[in-house]
This record gives sequence, C-alpha cells and structure tokens, in this order.
Amino acid sequence: MPAEAVSAGQDGCDEGGLRKVARVVLLDPQDRILLLHGHEPDDPADDWWFTPGGGVEGDETREQAALRELAEETGITGDEVELGPVLWRRRCSFPFAGRRWDQDEWYYLARTDRTAVAATGLTELERRSVAGARWWTCPELTRAHETVYPTRLAGLLRTLLDEGPPARPVILDPEIV
Repeated sequence: MPAEAVSAGQDGCDEGGLRKVARVVLLDPQDRILLLHGHEPDDPADDWWFTPGGGVEGDETREQAALRELAEETGITGDEVELGPVLWRRRCSFPFAGRRWDQDEWYYLARTDRTAVAATGLTELERRSVAGARWWTCPELTRAHETVYPTRLAGLLRTLLDEGPPARPVILDPEIV
C-alpha cells in the first residue's frame, strides 16, 4: 500500500505509537479532487491513488504539516490554498517499502484556484514511489477501477459536495492491509 506514508524521517508518533499524519482533500473551483499516484518503490505495478499529505514533524501542528506536505508534494503553497476543517479521521496499518506503517490520519478540506502541480519537495523515497498527480471529478472517482485510499473516498467526496463539511470530523473505519 501507500506512498501516502513516504514522508519518512522524524515523523511524530502519538502515545500509542501511531504516526500522526495530516492529509489534504484539495478541491479546485470545479470541485475536482487532487490525488497523487503512488506505487511500491520496487514494483510500479502495485499502485494506488491517495490524497496529498504526510507525517507531522517535530513540534508542528497537523495544520502546519498539512500545508507543508501539500507544498512539497504539489508545489501549491499556503498562500494559494484555503485550509478548512478536519473532515475525516482514520487509523490505518499497511506494509510499504519494507516496513509496516501504523497511522492516525486527519483529512483537512482545502480549496485552491491553482491547478498546475509540481512536486518539488519530494523525499528520495517519494521520488521512487510517486508517479504523478491528477485532478478527479466525483463521477470519475466513482467509476474508477484503480485502488484509491481511503477506500470509500468516492462516497465521502460525494457527501462532502452534496452536504458540505461535517459539523465534526467523521471517524472512518480502520483500514488494515
């Protein structure tokens, strides 16, 4: 599973040993969502799509981590995005790049007018495992046969677009691969 874990290094973990992660549900003016295309570093055929984001570093807040990761992975900076509330939270556990990743992920809503992306701040592992980015419409995501994380993203996005952000974060079912 995910290059969504590839921002390795001094990522913070909570008391339970879970890696604290901030992810971004980035929407453009046409309500398309930006997803990154990742794969196992040594097996490009083992691939999936995922939202930008990564681990909290040092004493960063999750909001700061979300904006930093977005800039590193897409080139879209905090000046070009409006960071909104936490939409969803999920715990997940998966193998990637020879180790197991146990994560507590918070998904922030963000909007931008900028649709050009440039992954200028990728780590070495990300350069080996992130193949690109694409803006998806909700219908495209619903029809997709590719693997997408979180696995219910199409339905979650449809609800978000129809009803707006939830009053408080929705706790998603854990995903363990």
